[in-house]
Amino acid sequence: MAIQGLNAEDRFKAAGADILDRYGISLSTGTDFDEYRAYVAQARPDHPVGDPFDHTRHDMANGKASWIVGRDQSGEIMHLQALRVLPTGQQTASEYFRQNFHDFSPSELDIDFVRSRYRAGPGAKRIRGRVVYSGETWLGGAPEQYRGTGISSVLGRFALLAAVREFNADYVLGFIARPVAYKGFCLRVGYMHAEPMALRWYVRGKRDPLEGVMVYMSAEDIRFILDLPTSEFEAMAA
Repeated sequence: MAIQGLNAEDRFKAAGADILDRYGISLSTGTDFDEYRAYVAQARPDHPVGDPFDHTRHDMANGKASWIVGRDQSGEIMHLQALRVLPTGQQTASEYFRQNFHDFSPSELDIDFVRSRYRAGPGAKRIRGRVVYSGETWLGGAPEQYRGTGISSVLGRFALLAAVREFNADYVLGFIARPVAYKGFCLRVGYMHAEPMALRWYVRGKRDPLEGVMVYMSAEDIRFILDLPTSEFEAMAA
């Protein structure tokens, strides 16, 4: 699809919407996290919403957090995503997570916080300004239904676009479980930078830790990714 006279963000939005429409997928957004919690309970009944998006613990008034819900042709929820501006103030991301990483633990697990730790990489030490956390990322559907379609790439970029447009993000970051990250999921959803072994979670009663990779993008990176030809990010998910 060739779209003239638009900037990179608008070109992606038009081309991405065309791809989603091709597969009968519609997106809705909102800021009411009681409503979002109900959507999560409907689509993922065994998954409690994580602490980073608990509006009873954090200031998530309008302008500070939002969610994205994707539905298929039958109206079934097939995608979830949430975004939140972190209260980093003048701190770097590394300084913020050293003090607050406990708030980003996996919601389904009984974590031993004494043994667990956060390890800052060089990128985290440079990240400052308006930092948006991306989490609760989930893609459903039947097995193999969306594999090779480019859908995960398009949905990931819609979240990055929302972070820039809704929250004027200087950076977007998130954490991905090591096995998922090493299979290339972070690249498929658009992240250009990854720092391995950023998080190490110990589950009570288990000897070996679970590792998390920190992925991040600057606003400049996001605009570069959004400006890639549609065929490029479709190929990433093939």
